[in-house]
Amino acid sequence: MVSRLIHVLNIMFLICAVSVMLVGCQEAEGAQQAADVASGKIQIGMVFDNFVMERWQRDRDVFVSTAKELGAEVNVQNANGSVEEQRELIEYFIGKKVDVIVIVPVDSEPLLDPIRKAQENGIKVICYDRFVVGAEPDLFISFDNTKVGALMGDALCSRLNEKDKVLIICGPVTDHNVTEVQNGFRDAVAKKNIGILDVHYVEEWKPEYAEAYIRENSALLGEVQGIMCGNDSLAGKVVSVLAEQRLAGDILVTGQDADLEACQRIVEGIQYMTVYKPIEKMAACAAQAAVMLAENGDQESCVFTAENGDLKIHVYTTEDGKQIPYIEMEPVGVTALNIHEVIIDSGFHLKEDVYLNRPYMLE
Repeated sequence: MVSRLIHVLNIMFLICAVSVMLVGCQEAEGAQQAADVASGKIQIGMVFDNFVMERWQRDRDVFVSTAKELGAEVNVQNANGSVEEQRELIEYFIGKKVDVIVIVPVDSEPLLDPIRKAQENGIKVICYDRFVVGAEPDLFISFDNTKVGALMGDALCSRLNEKDKVLIICGPVTDHNVTEVQNGFRDAVAKKNIGILDVHYVEEWKPEYAEAYIRENSALLGEVQGIMCGNDSLAGKVVSVLAEQRLAGDILVTGQDADLEACQRIVEGIQYMTVYKPIEKMAACAAQAAVMLAENGDQESCVFTAENGDLKIHVYTTEDGKQIPYIEMEPVGVTALNIHEVIIDSGFHLKEDVYLNRPYMLE
């Protein structure tokens, strides 16, 4: 009986100790945030869709380091693919009274009210990479997504014959970029009369869903000569299924983001192309813009550093005629023919990493 009482008391002591530690951590975190605000540091809240895609981690790291160099503090949050969680995180940033919120949106409609609320509270809002349809953010920064699709389409057209057929495996319909990329791709392949046999939308950009679609529709592989994948993560799963059926390299596969594994597949000859997007430049530019918006309150004040001096504020016209301040980045198509110039020479990936699975030819 006594030993049981001692055991219970020990458990109660541990619970109390952990509670004290948690309260202490929360107080320390709160004290640090209060100190940052008191010191006059710019506070930036950054909320991502998810970190499933390799590239988002690079965006995050460059954005945070650039903002810190400029004297700002960044609070990064991950919505894990949930638009409801993203809504709550925006509300959280509003409660924290941050100066700027940077959003990689999961969806559009559910985010409209919290975005308006943030702006009504004097918080600047930047849509990063993806646009929130119906919103009027203070700045939108992204790549020319229609051109991304056109680059993939043009690449396939250069290798396919008239009346050949392709599949489109893209991201979720809630991602506005998906529509723009698909439009660019469709226009490109239509010029050579290449048919689109089927279109599949992958929920939450989960690669395993692309793999499942290919497995369930393997009969289509005998009818197509190319597969357009919305990003390199999807392309990787598609190529793995093609490899199982000894079709890797025979059916041309495209992607985007220039992930390391995609670049490896390109030099191996099992993925035809990817679209390189200078995400480090975009992330650094976005961090600079966030700081400038917080300091000066208007887009015209955004003057970028020397390495980003070619970037200017343009206008993004929405479908309903709204004009949004916009910074547009240029994508580049990458195949085995120019991978050295675009990927390796720029330092985006190291040569030894790109050629990890296939010794490169002597130069």
